[in-house]
Amino acid sequence: MYETVVYEVKNRVAWLTLNRPEKLNAFNEQMKIEVKEALKEAAKNTEVRSIVITGAGRAFCAGQDLQSVKEDTDYGDLLRKYYNPMVQQMASIEKPIIAAINGTAAGAGLSLALACDFRLASEKSSYIEAFIHVGLVPDSGNMYYLPRIVGHAKALELAILGEKISANEAKNVGLVTQVISVESWDEEVTAFAEKLASMPTKTIGLIKRYLNQSWDSNLQEVLEKEAYAQKIAGQSSDHKEGIAAFLEKRKPLFKGN
Repeated sequence: MYETVVYEVKNRVAWLTLNRPEKLNAFNEQMKIEVKEALKEAAKNTEVRSIVITGAGRAFCAGQDLQSVKEDTDYGDLLRKYYNPMVQQMASIEKPIIAAINGTAAGAGLSLALACDFRLASEKSSYIEAFIHVGLVPDSGNMYYLPRIVGHAKALELAILGEKISANEAKNVGLVTQVISVESWDEEVTAFAEKLASMPTKTIGLIKRYLNQSWDSNLQEVLEKEAYAQKIAGQSSDHKEGIAAFLEKRKPLFKGN
């Protein structure tokens, strides 16, 4: 079905693997389309309760494939047609999305990771705001997510200096959630994804939605949104299961609704 990505569902987790290893999984037109289609498929599949995005080979994603860019390319149109809809789609998915960063994340590849909810980093991974090195500004949601994750001053430093940082440096500035050894990579990423897939998915969606909205809301608006979200969560089957499990002194078995 797909040519530039591999998509599969295992144990309630959708695995989306960028599959252009010979190009360090750099985005061409087809891969941008297929990533969006695979994300759409994962979002509508009620059996899927968490999503992992990773890369084949030694890179996560090297950003835009510059060999596929023409001299007269309008980068604004490129973003509006491909990248922006992909990032907006990720923001709208009310399931946890994990970037399993197995290697280099550069340019729009780093932007893709930033748009995820969690970033698991292989100890051999590296991160670079590569845009400045070709005279471009960070894009694909990069300037939205980066300062919210690492703070304004650090975002400015990373974006303008364009220096490569290691997995441990990324962890120290809050860019990644966890650094994982190469030896235990597959096992720990799978465990993390399946743990999220066993949690109350509807509640996670509400948390994602209203945390995102909080940046553009005042305190009174946030208080009201919390009350609205809590009403919905309180009526969910998972809340009832959580209460029952607490009273019965057992581990809850959440079904995601």
